[in-house]
Amino acid sequence: MADDGTREAKALRKLQTEDLSALAEALRSSNQPLAVCRALERLSGETIGHRLFTVMQFDSDRSEVLRIHTSLPAVYPAGGRKKKKETRWADHVLTDLKVFRGGEPADIVSAFDDHATILGLGLGSVLNIPVVFKGRCVGTMNLLHQAGWYGPDDERIGLLLATFLTPVLLNSAPETD
Repeated sequence: MADDGTREAKALRKLQTEDLSALAEALRSSNQPLAVCRALERLSGETIGHRLFTVMQFDSDRSEVLRIHTSLPAVYPAGGRKKKKETRWADHVLTDLKVFRGGEPADIVSAFDDHATILGLGLGSVLNIPVVFKGRCVGTMNLLHQAGWYGPDDERIGLLLATFLTPVLLNSAPETD
């Protein structure tokens, strides 16, 4: 494809063993969830790409998600909550434990109540990756970018990276940075 801002025109690097070592080291830090979330934000940006990166903790009893990390705190601050009950998105990601990949603005409109804010930021594609432990969703790692950005390979890399969030999501409160 031509250099028109599409994914093929971007120079993203491949995930390396050293990257996983750096994530493991970030988990050793007492400064959680900040240390591992920032490490994942950086690494996913370099290997998958994003313009917005968030981490949400899932409370199944309340059917809501709590934002514990964000790359855009002025728009999506840590501590923000969203109800996620009885929607196709919630069934797909939180119950069926499947990655949600939306490649165009219509996908965002159909899945998110705050679609006007998302689209207003110039974001037209999304990758929501469930973080699963013992067969249940404990949270999500969310990447958003321009329309057409994400593909199947990004899902696979995202699932691998998101596993590093498991201990953080099982025992975390929002960042207080």
